[in-house]
Amino acid sequence: MSKRIATLAALALTATGLHAQSPAPAAAAPSAPAAQAPVAQPAAAPGAQAAAGQPPAEPVHLPRRFDLSRPDIRAFVTDVARRDHLSRRRVRRLLSRARPLPLVIEAMNKPAERVLEWWEYRRLFITEQRIGQGVEFWQAHRPTLERVAAEHGVAPEYLVAILGCETYYGRITGHDRVLDALMTLAFYYPPRADYFRGELEQFLLLVREEHIDPLKVKGSYSGAMGAPQFMPSAYRRYALDEGHDHRRDLWSNWGDVLASIANYLRENGWQPGQPVIADARLDPDPTFTLDEHGLDLDTTLARLNAEGVRVTLDLPGDTAAILVPAEEQDGPSYRVGFQNFYVITRYNHSARYAMAVNDLAANIAARVHAAALAAAPRS
Repeated sequence: MSKRIATLAALALTATGLHAQSPAPAAAAPSAPAAQAPVAQPAAAPGAQAAAGQPPAEPVHLPRRFDLSRPDIRAFVTDVARRDHLSRRRVRRLLSRARPLPLVIEAMNKPAERVLEWWEYRRLFITEQRIGQGVEFWQAHRPTLERVAAEHGVAPEYLVAILGCETYYGRITGHDRVLDALMTLAFYYPPRADYFRGELEQFLLLVREEHIDPLKVKGSYSGAMGAPQFMPSAYRRYALDEGHDHRRDLWSNWGDVLASIANYLRENGWQPGQPVIADARLDPDPTFTLDEHGLDLDTTLARLNAEGVRVTLDLPGDTAAILVPAEEQDGPSYRVGFQNFYVITRYNHSARYAMAVNDLAANIAARVHAAALAAAPRS
Protein backbone atom coordinates (compact mmCIF):
# COMPACT_ATOMS: atom_id res chain seq x y z
CA MET A 1 0.00 0.00 0.00
CA SER A 2 1.17 3.57 -0.33
CA LYS A 3 3.01 4.88 2.70
CA ARG A 4 0.12 7.13 3.57
CA ILE A 5 -2.36 4.26 3.35
CA ALA A 6 0.02 1.97 5.22
CA THR A 7 0.22 4.58 7.94
CA LEU A 8 -3.52 4.87 8.32
CA ALA A 9 -3.96 1.13 8.28
CA ALA A 10 -1.34 0.84 10.95
CA LEU A 11 -3.13 3.39 13.09
CA ALA A 12 -6.34 1.44 12.89
CA LEU A 13 -4.56 -1.77 13.78
CA THR A 14 -2.20 -0.54 16.44
CA ALA A 15 -3.82 2.61 17.84
CA THR A 16 -0.70 4.70 17.43
CA GLY A 17 -0.31 8.14 15.86
CA LEU A 18 -0.74 9.20 12.18
CA HIS A 19 -0.07 11.89 9.25
CA ALA A 20 1.62 14.32 6.88
CA GLN A 21 1.11 15.34 3.29
CA SER A 22 2.92 17.52 0.84
CA PRO A 23 2.36 20.87 -0.70
CA ALA A 24 -1.28 21.27 -1.36
CA PRO A 25 -3.25 23.59 0.78
CA ALA A 26 -1.29 23.27 3.99
CA ALA A 27 -3.37 21.62 6.59
CA ALA A 28 -2.83 18.25 7.79
CA ALA A 29 0.43 16.40 7.81
CA PRO A 30 2.42 14.71 5.07
CA SER A 31 2.00 11.15 4.21
CA ALA A 32 5.30 9.54 3.98
CA PRO A 33 6.50 10.64 1.44
CA ALA A 34 3.58 12.80 0.29
CA ALA A 35 3.51 15.72 2.61
CA GLN A 36 1.69 18.93 2.73
CA ALA A 37 -1.09 20.12 4.70
CA PRO A 38 -2.39 17.97 8.98
CA VAL A 39 -1.29 13.91 11.05
CA ALA A 40 0.99 11.52 13.01
CA GLN A 41 2.20 8.37 11.36
CA PRO A 42 2.76 5.02 12.97
CA ALA A 43 4.94 2.39 11.44
CA ALA A 44 3.30 -0.19 9.22
CA ALA A 45 1.43 -2.95 10.98
CA PRO A 46 3.63 -5.83 12.15
CA GLY A 47 4.17 -8.35 9.39
CA ALA A 48 2.64 -6.13 6.71
CA GLN A 49 5.77 -6.01 4.59
CA ALA A 50 6.33 -9.73 4.85
CA ALA A 51 2.74 -10.34 3.85
CA ALA A 52 3.23 -8.10 0.86
CA GLY A 53 6.39 -9.95 -0.11
CA GLN A 54 8.60 -6.92 0.56
CA PRO A 55 12.02 -7.04 2.21
CA PRO A 56 12.37 -5.14 5.48
CA ALA A 57 13.81 -1.64 5.30
CA GLU A 58 17.55 -1.39 5.90
CA PRO A 59 18.54 -0.03 9.32
CA VAL A 60 19.50 3.63 9.18
CA HIS A 61 22.61 4.84 10.99
CA LEU A 62 22.78 8.53 11.87
CA PRO A 63 25.18 10.47 14.06
CA ARG A 64 24.11 11.19 17.62
CA ARG A 65 24.04 14.92 16.98
CA PHE A 66 23.53 17.25 14.05
CA ASP A 67 26.67 18.86 12.72
CA LEU A 68 25.74 22.53 12.65
CA SER A 69 28.89 23.29 10.65
CA ARG A 70 27.43 21.48 7.64
CA PRO A 71 27.05 23.99 4.79
CA ASP A 72 23.37 23.20 4.25
CA ILE A 73 22.52 23.61 7.94
CA ARG A 74 24.55 26.81 8.18
CA ALA A 75 22.77 28.17 5.10
CA PHE A 76 19.40 27.23 6.56
CA VAL A 77 20.13 29.06 9.81
CA THR A 78 21.35 32.16 7.98
CA ASP A 79 18.43 32.26 5.55
CA VAL A 80 15.76 31.69 8.20
CA ALA A 81 17.23 34.24 10.59
CA ARG A 82 17.36 36.89 7.88
CA ARG A 83 14.00 36.11 6.28
CA ASP A 84 12.00 35.76 9.50
CA HIS A 85 13.82 38.28 11.69
CA LEU A 86 14.99 35.62 14.10
CA SER A 87 18.16 35.65 16.15
CA ARG A 88 20.73 33.55 14.32
CA ARG A 89 22.35 32.67 17.63
CA ARG A 90 19.05 31.50 19.12
CA VAL A 91 18.18 29.45 16.05
CA ARG A 92 21.58 27.72 16.20
CA ARG A 93 21.19 27.12 19.92
CA LEU A 94 17.80 25.50 19.44
CA LEU A 95 18.89 23.35 16.49
CA SER A 96 21.92 22.21 18.47
CA ARG A 97 19.54 20.56 20.92
CA ALA A 98 17.81 18.50 18.24
CA ARG A 99 18.70 14.83 17.97
CA PRO A 100 18.61 12.72 14.77
CA LEU A 101 15.94 10.01 14.72
CA PRO A 102 16.98 7.01 12.58
CA LEU A 103 13.54 5.43 12.95
CA VAL A 104 12.01 8.42 11.18
CA ILE A 105 14.12 7.76 8.10
CA GLU A 106 13.39 4.04 8.32
CA ALA A 107 9.67 4.80 8.40
CA MET A 108 9.96 7.05 5.34
CA ASN A 109 12.02 4.42 3.51
CA LYS A 110 9.67 1.51 4.08
CA PRO A 111 8.95 -0.23 0.78
CA ALA A 112 5.56 0.58 -0.69
CA GLU A 113 3.11 -2.14 0.26
CA ARG A 114 0.08 -3.54 -1.46
CA VAL A 115 -2.75 -1.03 -1.78
CA LEU A 116 -5.72 -2.07 0.31
CA GLU A 117 -8.97 -2.49 -1.53
CA TRP A 118 -11.84 -0.41 -0.20
CA TRP A 119 -13.54 -3.22 1.71
CA GLU A 120 -10.25 -3.96 3.52
CA TYR A 121 -9.53 -0.31 4.24
CA ARG A 122 -13.09 0.34 5.43
CA ARG A 123 -13.05 -2.40 8.04
CA LEU A 124 -10.01 -0.79 9.67
CA PHE A 125 -11.87 2.49 10.25
CA ILE A 126 -15.58 1.72 10.33
CA THR A 127 -15.58 -0.30 13.53
CA GLU A 128 -18.00 -0.49 16.41
CA GLN A 129 -15.38 0.92 18.78
CA ARG A 130 -14.55 3.91 16.58
CA ILE A 131 -18.23 4.66 15.96
CA GLY A 132 -19.10 4.30 19.64
CA GLN A 133 -16.27 6.53 20.78
CA GLY A 134 -17.24 9.07 18.14
CA VAL A 135 -20.74 9.16 19.61
CA GLU A 136 -19.25 9.59 23.09
CA PHE A 137 -17.06 12.44 21.85
CA TRP A 138 -20.08 14.18 20.29
CA GLN A 139 -22.09 13.87 23.48
CA ALA A 140 -19.21 15.05 25.66
CA HIS A 141 -18.55 18.13 23.51
CA ARG A 142 -22.01 18.75 22.05
CA PRO A 143 -22.37 22.51 22.75
CA THR A 144 -18.94 23.38 21.37
CA LEU A 145 -19.16 20.94 18.46
CA GLU A 146 -22.58 22.04 17.28
CA ARG A 147 -21.77 25.74 17.68
CA VAL A 148 -18.56 25.41 15.65
CA ALA A 149 -20.34 23.33 13.00
CA ALA A 150 -23.07 25.95 12.64
CA GLU A 151 -20.61 28.86 12.49
CA HIS A 152 -18.49 27.26 9.77
CA GLY A 153 -21.18 25.43 7.83
CA VAL A 154 -19.57 22.00 8.24
CA ALA A 155 -21.78 19.18 9.52
CA PRO A 156 -20.59 18.13 13.00
CA GLU A 157 -20.25 14.47 12.09
CA TYR A 158 -17.44 15.27 9.64
CA LEU A 159 -15.45 17.14 12.27
CA VAL A 160 -15.82 14.19 14.63
CA ALA A 161 -15.00 11.63 11.93
CA ILE A 162 -11.79 13.37 10.90
CA LEU A 163 -10.67 13.35 14.53
CA GLY A 164 -11.61 9.69 14.73
CA CYS A 165 -9.56 8.78 11.65
CA GLU A 166 -6.61 10.99 12.49
CA THR A 167 -5.89 10.45 16.17
CA TYR A 168 -8.70 8.33 17.59
CA TYR A 169 -10.38 11.46 19.01
CA GLY A 170 -7.15 12.93 20.29
CA ARG A 171 -5.88 9.82 22.04
CA ILE A 172 -2.93 9.22 19.69
CA THR A 173 -1.07 12.36 18.72
CA GLY A 174 2.49 11.05 18.33
CA HIS A 175 5.49 10.50 20.57
CA ASP A 176 8.44 11.97 18.63
CA ARG A 177 9.72 15.46 19.37
CA VAL A 178 8.64 17.59 16.43
CA LEU A 179 11.97 19.41 16.39
CA ASP A 180 13.87 16.13 16.10
CA ALA A 181 11.58 14.72 13.40
CA LEU A 182 11.68 17.83 11.23
CA MET A 183 15.45 18.29 11.59
CA THR A 184 16.02 14.64 10.69
CA LEU A 185 13.82 14.82 7.61
CA ALA A 186 15.12 18.24 6.58
CA PHE A 187 18.78 17.18 6.60
CA TYR A 188 18.84 13.39 6.26
CA TYR A 189 16.02 12.71 3.83
CA PRO A 190 17.01 14.14 0.42
CA PRO A 191 13.80 13.17 -1.47
CA ARG A 192 11.75 15.57 0.65
CA ALA A 193 14.42 17.84 2.10
CA ASP A 194 13.04 21.07 0.65
CA TYR A 195 9.57 20.37 1.94
CA PHE A 196 10.70 19.49 5.45
CA ARG A 197 13.10 22.43 5.65
CA GLY A 198 10.11 24.60 4.88
CA GLU A 199 8.14 22.91 7.65
CA LEU A 200 11.07 23.30 10.05
CA GLU A 201 11.08 27.03 9.33
CA GLN A 202 7.32 27.14 9.87
CA PHE A 203 7.81 25.32 13.18
CA LEU A 204 10.30 27.95 14.35
CA LEU A 205 7.77 30.65 13.56
CA LEU A 206 4.94 28.71 15.18
CA VAL A 207 6.69 28.25 18.50
CA ARG A 208 7.42 31.99 18.58
CA GLU A 209 3.82 32.92 17.81
CA GLU A 210 2.11 30.39 20.08
CA HIS A 211 4.68 30.39 22.90
CA ILE A 212 5.16 26.64 22.53
CA ASP A 213 8.19 24.99 24.10
CA PRO A 214 10.02 23.62 21.03
CA LEU A 215 11.84 21.05 23.12
CA LYS A 216 8.68 19.53 24.55
CA VAL A 217 6.13 19.49 21.75
CA LYS A 218 5.64 16.01 20.29
CA GLY A 219 3.91 14.71 17.21
CA SER A 220 4.09 12.16 14.45
CA TYR A 221 7.29 11.00 12.83
CA SER A 222 6.60 13.44 10.00
CA GLY A 223 6.16 16.42 12.34
CA ALA A 224 2.36 16.57 12.41
CA MET A 225 0.89 17.87 15.64
CA GLY A 226 -2.12 17.84 17.89
CA ALA A 227 -5.49 16.14 17.74
CA PRO A 228 -6.08 17.13 14.08
CA GLN A 229 -2.44 16.36 13.13
CA PHE A 230 -1.57 19.62 11.41
CA MET A 231 1.87 20.19 9.97
CA PRO A 232 3.46 23.46 11.16
CA SER A 233 2.49 25.34 7.99
CA ALA A 234 -1.09 24.15 8.31
CA TYR A 235 -1.14 25.02 12.00
CA ARG A 236 -0.07 28.59 11.23
CA ARG A 237 -2.48 28.93 8.29
CA TYR A 238 -5.66 27.23 9.51
CA ALA A 239 -5.64 26.93 13.30
CA LEU A 240 -8.13 29.18 15.10
CA ASP A 241 -8.39 30.59 18.60
CA GLU A 242 -12.03 29.64 19.09
CA GLY A 243 -11.85 30.23 22.82
CA HIS A 244 -10.41 33.75 22.40
CA ASP A 245 -7.70 33.09 24.98
CA HIS A 246 -4.93 34.35 22.66
CA ARG A 247 -3.63 30.84 22.05
CA ARG A 248 -4.38 28.24 19.39
CA ASP A 249 -4.18 24.97 21.31
CA LEU A 250 -4.63 21.90 19.11
CA TRP A 251 -3.90 19.42 21.90
CA SER A 252 -6.35 20.10 24.70
CA ASN A 253 -8.70 22.93 23.70
CA TRP A 254 -11.50 21.18 21.85
CA GLY A 255 -13.02 24.44 20.67
CA ASP A 256 -9.75 25.35 18.95
CA VAL A 257 -9.37 21.82 17.57
CA LEU A 258 -12.86 21.61 16.10
CA ALA A 259 -12.86 25.17 14.76
CA SER A 260 -9.47 24.60 13.13
CA ILE A 261 -10.62 21.46 11.32
CA ALA A 262 -13.77 23.26 10.19
CA ASN A 263 -11.71 26.23 9.02
CA TYR A 264 -9.41 23.92 7.08
CA LEU A 265 -12.36 22.38 5.28
CA ARG A 266 -14.08 25.69 4.53
CA GLU A 267 -10.88 27.34 3.31
CA ASN A 268 -10.37 24.45 0.92
CA GLY A 269 -13.83 24.82 -0.59
CA TRP A 270 -16.35 22.97 1.61
CA GLN A 271 -19.92 23.60 0.45
CA PRO A 272 -22.39 23.72 3.37
CA GLY A 273 -25.29 21.33 3.08
CA GLN A 274 -23.98 19.63 -0.05
CA PRO A 275 -23.32 15.88 -0.41
CA VAL A 276 -19.91 14.26 -0.14
CA ILE A 277 -20.35 11.03 -2.07
CA ALA A 278 -23.06 8.77 -3.50
CA ASP A 279 -23.24 5.12 -4.46
CA ALA A 280 -23.15 4.48 -8.19
CA ARG A 281 -25.17 2.01 -10.25
CA LEU A 282 -23.85 0.92 -13.64
CA ASP A 283 -25.80 0.25 -16.81
CA PRO A 284 -25.21 -3.18 -18.41
CA ASP A 285 -22.57 -1.83 -20.82
CA PRO A 286 -20.99 1.29 -19.30
CA THR A 287 -18.39 3.17 -21.35
CA PHE A 288 -16.58 5.18 -18.66
CA THR A 289 -12.84 5.27 -18.20
CA LEU A 290 -11.36 5.44 -14.71
CA ASP A 291 -8.27 7.18 -13.37
CA GLU A 292 -7.67 5.20 -10.20
CA HIS A 293 -5.06 7.64 -8.92
CA GLY A 294 -6.71 10.95 -9.78
CA LEU A 295 -8.54 13.04 -7.17
CA ASP A 296 -9.70 15.97 -9.27
CA LEU A 297 -13.36 16.48 -10.12
CA ASP A 298 -12.72 15.70 -13.77
CA THR A 299 -16.23 14.91 -14.99
CA THR A 300 -19.89 15.83 -14.44
CA LEU A 301 -23.02 13.92 -13.51
CA ALA A 302 -24.37 14.42 -17.03
CA ARG A 303 -21.25 12.92 -18.58
CA LEU A 304 -21.29 10.02 -16.14
CA ASN A 305 -24.95 9.36 -17.00
CA ALA A 306 -24.04 9.32 -20.69
CA GLU A 307 -21.32 6.78 -19.88
CA GLY A 308 -23.72 4.48 -18.04
CA VAL A 309 -23.10 5.59 -14.44
CA ARG A 310 -26.18 6.49 -12.37
CA VAL A 311 -26.62 8.06 -8.94
CA THR A 312 -29.90 8.52 -7.10
CA LEU A 313 -29.23 12.07 -5.89
CA ASP A 314 -31.24 14.86 -7.50
CA LEU A 315 -28.42 17.16 -8.58
CA PRO A 316 -27.89 19.30 -11.71
CA GLY A 317 -26.24 17.57 -14.64
CA ASP A 318 -23.34 20.03 -14.60
CA THR A 319 -22.40 19.09 -11.02
CA ALA A 320 -18.65 18.42 -10.93
CA ALA A 321 -17.87 14.85 -9.92
CA ILE A 322 -15.31 12.09 -9.79
CA LEU A 323 -15.89 8.37 -10.25
CA VAL A 324 -14.20 6.46 -7.42
CA PRO A 325 -13.47 2.73 -7.24
CA ALA A 326 -14.92 1.27 -4.04
CA GLU A 327 -14.02 -2.40 -4.30
CA GLU A 328 -16.18 -4.87 -2.39
CA GLN A 329 -15.09 -8.32 -1.32
CA ASP A 330 -17.23 -9.92 -4.03
CA GLY A 331 -16.11 -7.68 -6.90
CA PRO A 332 -15.85 -4.17 -8.35
CA SER A 333 -18.04 -1.36 -7.09
CA TYR A 334 -18.05 2.41 -7.61
CA ARG A 335 -19.07 5.63 -5.94
CA VAL A 336 -19.33 9.21 -7.18
CA GLY A 337 -17.65 11.98 -5.20
CA PHE A 338 -18.50 15.69 -5.28
CA GLN A 339 -16.87 18.94 -4.15
CA ASN A 340 -16.95 18.07 -0.45
CA PHE A 341 -15.36 14.71 -1.21
CA TYR A 342 -12.55 16.54 -2.99
CA VAL A 343 -12.14 18.84 0.03
CA ILE A 344 -11.64 15.88 2.38
CA THR A 345 -8.91 14.62 0.05
CA ARG A 346 -7.11 17.94 0.63
CA TYR A 347 -6.84 16.92 4.27
CA ASN A 348 -5.39 13.57 3.27
CA HIS A 349 -4.67 12.82 -0.37
CA SER A 350 -6.48 9.50 -0.55
CA ALA A 351 -9.89 8.63 -1.97
CA ARG A 352 -10.16 5.75 0.48
CA TYR A 353 -9.46 8.09 3.37
CA ALA A 354 -12.22 10.43 2.20
CA MET A 355 -14.65 7.51 1.91
CA ALA A 356 -13.69 6.33 5.39
CA VAL A 357 -14.32 9.80 6.85
CA ASN A 358 -17.68 9.98 5.08
CA ASP A 359 -18.85 6.55 6.19
CA LEU A 360 -17.62 6.99 9.76
CA ALA A 361 -19.42 10.35 9.86
CA ALA A 362 -22.65 8.81 8.60
CA ASN A 363 -22.52 6.01 11.19
CA ILE A 364 -21.78 8.40 14.05
CA ALA A 365 -24.55 10.82 13.01
CA ALA A 366 -27.08 8.02 12.67
CA ARG A 367 -26.24 6.73 16.15
CA VAL A 368 -26.43 10.21 17.71
CA HIS A 369 -29.78 10.99 16.07
CA ALA A 370 -31.21 7.60 17.05
CA ALA A 371 -30.20 8.23 20.66
CA ALA A 372 -31.83 11.67 20.56
CA LEU A 373 -35.09 10.21 19.24
CA ALA A 374 -35.07 7.48 21.88
CA ALA A 375 -34.57 10.07 24.62
CA ALA A 376 -37.24 12.45 23.35
CA PRO A 377 -40.44 12.54 25.45
CA ARG A 378 -43.34 10.77 23.82
CA SER A 379 -46.64 12.60 23.44
